[in-house]
Amino acid sequence: MTPVRLSRWPWWRRWFGRRSERAAARFLKKLGYRIFATNVADAAGEIDLIALDGEVLVIVEVRSTSGTDLERTAASIDYRKQKKIADAALRFLCRHRLLENVAVRFDVLIVAWPPEAKSPAIHHFPNAFESTGRFQFHS
Repeated sequence: MTPVRLSRWPWWRRWFGRRSERAAARFLKKLGYRIFATNVADAAGEIDLIALDGEVLVIVEVRSTSGTDLERTAASIDYRKQKKIADAALRFLCRHRLLENVAVRFDVLIVAWPPEAKSPAIHHFPNAFESTGRFQFHS
């Protein structure tokens, strides 16, 4: 009999990701963003953070690493991942009837937790990519 897995990620990887998302939310709050939602998920994908930067709705992808190779971490958000995030954002906007007169931006936060550091280094890339796929957003 094979064991039942509740998630495809080990518990420590989920813990590390949630820890990084909390650090990213604190970072954005210090910049004056208002956190609108966290871990918005449906069967087809997930959005890490949704924030408001003034009048702009910001879809935030948080990537974390225990090392210092930020380029590799940032490069993991390829076209396929961007499309998945944009599709999840469109579904969220449709569910909440926010499609009219809302500016949407996609930001990326890289959270690096080097072993010797007491707190993470956070690198923020505002407007990191544009919406991809069939239906694109206009801001």
